[in-house]
Amino acid sequence: MRREEMNQSPKEFVLKRKDNMDDTIRLSTPLSDAEVERLQIGDKVLISGVIYTGRDAAHKRLTDLIQAGKPLPIDVRGQIIYYVGPSPAKPGRPVGAAGPTTSYRMDVYAPALIRLGLKGMIGKGGRSQDVKDAMTEFKAVYFAAIGGAGALMAQAVKKAEIIAYEELGPEAIRKLEVEEFPVIVVNDVRGNDLYEEGVKKYAR
Repeated sequence: MRREEMNQSPKEFVLKRKDNMDDTIRLSTPLSDAEVERLQIGDKVLISGVIYTGRDAAHKRLTDLIQAGKPLPIDVRGQIIYYVGPSPAKPGRPVGAAGPTTSYRMDVYAPALIRLGLKGMIGKGGRSQDVKDAMTEFKAVYFAAIGGAGALMAQAVKKAEIIAYEELGPEAIRKLEVEEFPVIVVNDVRGNDLYEEGVKKYAR
């Protein structure tokens, strides 16, 4: 808690926190072009609905199918893929810890999925120029999740089901039903990059 917050009365503190939450954008999947186009870097977003998991092993299989002209095990149009390999679930929970994977591992595969209609990706770290260009051309965004807080992120997951590649274990494609899953927009459809803007800001 910051010093100025410590000097506030409890009522003032709660009201300020509520105002901050009012700035948060709530989205439900699947996403439309119009919803994606309204997002800007730095926007705080809470996602509800279905999102899919997938890391590099699953992405390679998906792009191999695309190159072979074969159907994918999921329809990516309007959807979000979360770069995560959740740990085993504890009793009564759909997944274990579910922190984001470093996104550059998916950069070679992501443009092909974006061209098919994928609207969002969730991970950590920056993206390649090829991915940014594809997001601009085909209207998609990249969100950052909270790194190092896998147990916290898992609390937003209400249901989980393996959809494809069960033999990959944690890297299988899962369908997650999430409620107010917290992310921040890092790359928007206008080619803006939150990380680059942060570097510019502090380089002045």
